[in-house]
Amino acid sequence: MKKAFSKLAFTTAFALSATSAWAENITVFAAASMTNVLQQIGEEYKKQYPEDSLTFSFAGSSTLAKQIEQDAPADLFISADKKWMDYVAEKQPEKTKNITTLVGNELVLIAPSDSSVKVTTVKEIDFKKALEKSYLAVGDDNVPVGRYAKEALTNLNLWADVENRLSKAKDVRAVLSYIERGELPFGIVYSTDAKVSGKVKIVATFPQDSYSPVVYPAVTLTEKAEAKRFLDYLSSDVAKAFFEKAGFKPIN
Repeated sequence: MKKAFSKLAFTTAFALSATSAWAENITVFAAASMTNVLQQIGEEYKKQYPEDSLTFSFAGSSTLAKQIEQDAPADLFISADKKWMDYVAEKQPEKTKNITTLVGNELVLIAPSDSSVKVTTVKEIDFKKALEKSYLAVGDDNVPVGRYAKEALTNLNLWADVENRLSKAKDVRAVLSYIERGELPFGIVYSTDAKVSGKVKIVATFPQDSYSPVVYPAVTLTEKAEAKRFLDYLSSDVAKAFFEKAGFKPIN
């Protein structure tokens, strides 16, 4: 009996080792605003391709782009704007030959869910009064959500009212956290970020003509067939359904 058990244990260990050896890891660098939806899509992907292992690294697009510039071991990059994808393409031209645009998004103003502020338009909010003793949470100047916010506020002639009352965060999820904790009265995020939290509410949506279109370009950075397979999967009907449910906009 002991001998049979040892043989079974050896066989099982060998099978697990072989499975691990055959599994291919795909490292995905993705904009912070993609955190929830990519994790959901990843779980669905692994049901179809269990031999592949997905590792996600979520952060501001600028941070990820600069890591890729320094040859960080990423197989796939998804940016929250075209600027940082162009940056990677310039710094690593040999790696970025199949850029595709996945989805779009929109910019919204959020407040804590228990805020007394009613749903309105951005222009109707008196930022001078609202921020007299507080600050507006935005992404910093390098991350896409921060630049979109500055562009929108400038075009709506509101920048002068807020530029000295800004609390800048490293990425959009950090902005969301400020508002979730009730530390600040307002923040500017993507609509999909507001949707994943039960602790904030959208009080206004920025007019789409007040800022450049929010798009998510993606590219493989290695020759791994598995990386290309996952990128193709992100354009599949299954993935599109997840993106749509999360609030991302299709690209026409």
